[in-house]
Amino acid sequence: MRDSWASHWDSAVTSYYLMVGASALLLVLGLVMVLSSSSVDSLAAGDSPYKVFLNQAQFALMGLPLMIVASRIRPGGYRRIAWPALAVAIFLQLLIFTPLAVGTKGNLNWISLGPGLTIQPSEFSKVALAVWLGVVLARKQDLLHDWKHVAIPAGPAVGVVVGLVMVGKDLGTALIFVLLVAGALFVAGVPMRIFTVLAVATAGLVAIAASTSNRAGRIFAIFGGETADPSGIGYQTQRGLEALGSGGFAGVGLGASREKWSYLPEAHNDFIFAVIGEELGLLGTLLVLLLFAILGIAMVRIIRRHPEPMVKITTAAIGCWIIGQALINIGVVIGLVPVIGVPLPLVSAGGSALIATMLALGIVISFARDEPGAREALAARSSVVRRSIAVVGGATWRRGGRPTTSDDK
Repeated sequence: MRDSWASHWDSAVTSYYLMVGASALLLVLGLVMVLSSSSVDSLAAGDSPYKVFLNQAQFALMGLPLMIVASRIRPGGYRRIAWPALAVAIFLQLLIFTPLAVGTKGNLNWISLGPGLTIQPSEFSKVALAVWLGVVLARKQDLLHDWKHVAIPAGPAVGVVVGLVMVGKDLGTALIFVLLVAGALFVAGVPMRIFTVLAVATAGLVAIAASTSNRAGRIFAIFGGETADPSGIGYQTQRGLEALGSGGFAGVGLGASREKWSYLPEAHNDFIFAVIGEELGLLGTLLVLLLFAILGIAMVRIIRRHPEPMVKITTAAIGCWIIGQALINIGVVIGLVPVIGVPLPLVSAGGSALIATMLALGIVISFARDEPGAREALAARSSVVRRSIAVVGGATWRRGGRPTTSDDK
């Protein structure tokens, strides 16, 4: 048995199946929980209880072909599109300074493309920046011991992207960019002395950005701030903790949440993990953590096994983004992190975030397909499946009444 598990773990296609399986399960779980957590608010607004769910399902259907196409592109294709993709991402982010900009809860980080259609450019900037950093840092990997080669051209590009996000007052998304860049630099082999200087500088910028009264209030709220007043800063976290606590081991049952009855703000979005804990209990929350852990393990496996530096760096950037964002979101719900407005990847409602995350995972899946021996193994398994289907189909056809020939005997 142990040898069997070891052989499966050492298989060239293990990373591929781990990525596909965990991504699919998180996507399905997210759709189910969006339906459960959003139905009451939709009814209260006079809409169909399925409105948010149908929108999310539509976004998932839009993201699926992008994910599949991304999973089929070889690393060389991403090298060719890295610079154009970053340029397009920066252009879209600049549109927040035009009349197309749409503000939400103090953040100016969306643009309107028509009636009822808004996108968040910063989500797609994450994908573009991850690929671009992989390409640029891989080319300069032997020179990264010199801070000048770390700073140029990575510094200006990162500064522009993150700066535009912070100008839009979206500190939560800016912090995710910091994780993304840190993952890329670490795997690229940037010396720790340079890494430490960059970390201190980043911490200083974050402290300055968080010094506004509202953001400072959110930080102090986790140390015993306002909780009872629905307008208080700590109210949302308190309701999230109550939802988690009331779920117990197995939960109150799917669809039976009490907190989603307008008690818990953003129940279908930033605080959907609390509804999972309430309805599915400790088991449900552990399942979510397990699936994200599987994604993380698969990405680490790709980083260790793939020979190309560009693949390693891009995978690290995407991994730190998705896994880091998941941990921050969960930390917010359980009161360890101030409320900064980042969704749970693949699970929370939100079109731009879902499509961008699916696209990023498609890129990593393409890297998993490109591991040594993986492409050949997948092709061989696909051939076996096709032959099996042909055999079963032929047998069914004969049983359906086709005359038996001498070849059939």
